[in-house]
Amino acid sequence: MSAPNEVPALVAAALDLSRQRGFITSTRNETGRLLAALAASRTGTLAELGTGCGVGSAWLSTGAPKGSRIVSAELDPALAEVVQKLFAEVENVEVTSGDWSTLEKYAPFSLLFVDVHDVKRSVDMVADLMAPGGIAVLDDFTPSAFWPPIYEGRVDTVREEWLTDERFTAVEVLIDAGASVIIATRR
Repeated sequence: MSAPNEVPALVAAALDLSRQRGFITSTRNETGRLLAALAASRTGTLAELGTGCGVGSAWLSTGAPKGSRIVSAELDPALAEVVQKLFAEVENVEVTSGDWSTLEKYAPFSLLFVDVHDVKRSVDMVADLMAPGGIAVLDDFTPSAFWPPIYEGRVDTVREEWLTDERFTAVEVLIDAGASVIIATRR
């Protein structure tokens, strides 16, 4: 196990790949540690929508218990191939090439990390992928001290919908002074 200021080797490799490929907005370490902690409480199939360079999947893998499976979908086939090589020696991670819908066949998910903007906008789409008691983690929110939540001078309808949908018990969690995630558990 790594110290709080260090990252596990698999995560470091994914971060290196991100830097090499010019991705500067990969999963934050704070979000990654949260993903690893949540993954440790899950069994069955965990997923990431929006693989990128595999940073989120690497964090999930570091926390997931033995016997769990992690699937991830990357839209760019060339990038998916590179990330598949990154995880070649990791038994519990499978990276597919395609959009988010290529993972529907693996549902229901006990944990789903949503890092695809269009999918995050659809509570219905995500709800249909979740097992009862499954947890969805939605990344890349800017904290708002207001209700309804405000972003760039307008009501953040995506965040408002997630925090009020009756199919989920949801909370916004501050992970940094300028960043938050929504954690939503399927009822």
